[in-house]
Amino acid sequence: MLSIIWTAIIGLLAGAIGKLIMPGKDPGGIIVTMLIGIGGSFVGKYLGEALQVNFLNGFGGAVLGAIIILALWRVISNKILNKGE
Repeated sequence: MLSIIWTAIIGLLAGAIGKLIMPGKDPGGIIVTMLIGIGGSFVGKYLGEALQVNFLNGFGGAVLGAIIILALWRVISNKILNKGE
């Protein structure tokens, strides 16, 4: 149970740093930020394993992964929101 809470805290921090690095208007609040950060940690971990770079297995990888997911989130949400135009 404690590891889930710790993962959520790290995810929230990674997502927040990702949003600070990529400022702009994003749909979603703190829950979406946390989910982006948690997803980013998984993306960073697997990207680090694929590239065999130890830096990406920690917090740096979580932030990098959060930035990647945030960029994808913006593209997808903009296409969905602007579909009617």
